[in-house]
Amino acid sequence: MAAETNLSNAACPEYEALLEDYLNGALCDANVAATAQHLEGCPRCRRAADAALASTRWLREIGESLNDRPQPSPAFPRIVMARIRAAEAAQAVEGEGFWQYLVALARTFAVTATLAVALLAGYEAGWGGNPEPNVASMRPTEVPSYLFAPDPVTLPADEGEALVMVTESDHATY
Repeated sequence: MAAETNLSNAACPEYEALLEDYLNGALCDANVAATAQHLEGCPRCRRAADAALASTRWLREIGESLNDRPQPSPAFPRIVMARIRAAEAAQAVEGEGFWQYLVALARTFAVTATLAVALLAGYEAGWGGNPEPNVASMRPTEVPSYLFAPDPVTLPADEGEALVMVTESDHATY
């Protein structure tokens, strides 16, 4: 039912745009005469025009009643901005505790990681006090030569086996 009421109050599409200008007196004489003649014969456009006039009157009355109310002082914008800044500062202080905790935690992790890297570097440099030499640091003269010597009785059957034997004998010289 409400949709029907809204449709019945709607103006004709070709005159809807002209109604506001007609009511405000902003139309040229030819359009004023055509719109007035249409309003006399069209009840929908007449209802729309009456509703627009009533709205205009109501807005004027509201505006006049607002003018009767006391206006805010010239300091009003400064007071409002001061309150906004105070609220923002209070929020910033509340948020700082959280961020300070995260910054302290990040610093702790950074210092711990730095110390761990320094300890590993020192250990690798030999400051760990390992009395036994690393296998990679042994000299070839400390290894008995018979462990890497090729078997003199076995002869290679083809090129691949010969290559394997040469590779194995090269390990003995290093």
